[in-house]
Amino acid sequence: MTSVVSLRVFANSASVPTVVLVDMQQEYLAAPRMLAIPDIDLALANCERVLLHCRKVGLPVAFMRSLGESAFFNRASPFGRWIEGFEPQRNEMIFERSNPSCYSSELFTSMMSQSPGGFVLAGFAGESACLSTLVDAYHRKHKATFLHDASASHALDEVPAAEVHRAVSKICGLYGEVYETTNWIASTLPRKLGQGNKTGG
Repeated sequence: MTSVVSLRVFANSASVPTVVLVDMQQEYLAAPRMLAIPDIDLALANCERVLLHCRKVGLPVAFMRSLGESAFFNRASPFGRWIEGFEPQRNEMIFERSNPSCYSSELFTSMMSQSPGGFVLAGFAGESACLSTLVDAYHRKHKATFLHDASASHALDEVPAAEVHRAVSKICGLYGEVYETTNWIASTLPRKLGQGNKTGG
């Protein structure tokens, strides 16, 4: 069911969510490196749609990135850099973490503890960073939404990546709301703010 709310009311409300884009970094595109995600194009395109929408209507955006000193996401490596087109703007937040969950960033945890509107999550990888963040949000009683088609997962042993991601999206529905990108964008248009159609939960 979709409710109609004025943009002014939404913009002044404590219920405004922060849109969090996780690990929009070159490591996930750098095939044949181990962490590269096959068939990532659709998820990336939906992440781009989410980002452009947020910038158009003025929703707050945060970028979470993984940086460390290992062979992956190394600070000195080009693979730790932002994917082209996903470079944060000056009015957007950047958080860093060394463990899968976004809550391993103390600054992110502090911000979410003071943000009753919660967050909307998109990015990579579904089976690790996204799932663990949704679980942590649930235990903290934070409102969380996962855009399942603006994310993708790795294969796990003999289970193909697409099957893993379908399962992850269902599991995420136990810990937060799961939306398709198109429905979520429609629910946050200036003259049509409210709840879109959920899937996956």
